[in-house]
Amino acid sequence: MKIELRKATDKDIPAIFGLIRELAIYEDGLDRVTNSEEQMQAEKDFYNCYLAEHDGKIIGMALYYFAYYTWVGKSLYLDDLFVKEEYRGKKIGSQLMQKMMDVAREEKCSRLRLQVLNWNSSAIEFYKKSGFMIDQEWYNCDYIDF
Repeated sequence: MKIELRKATDKDIPAIFGLIRELAIYEDGLDRVTNSEEQMQAEKDFYNCYLAEHDGKIIGMALYYFAYYTWVGKSLYLDDLFVKEEYRGKKIGSQLMQKMMDVAREEKCSRLRLQVLNWNSSAIEFYKKSGFMIDQEWYNCDYIDF
């Protein structure tokens, strides 16, 4: 299977948002998605995305942004790594992850960080095999009442 990885453009926002919705459904969180294609277009300077294509069809993505952490400095934060269900198990996620590692190196990042749900054992194993340390100490803390 020939997979092309490419940087997303503005015209890809509808497809990216579709993948975000698919991921939210997989994570049983669609009701918590408040983002929209319009918002993504307006906020496009705050994120980057690589897409995986097969025969011209977008089948996966790695959506990321750069962050600064006081202990380590510039970091790449991988917000979503997602491959459509029918294409999983074909090393597409591994290709996208390698691209993120390459981008982090090229951008002179000190760390590549991501989150994984504690029940997603296949993702946890994938991240461990990719060399990630899974932290059991820190909790996510969100304030959303603006």
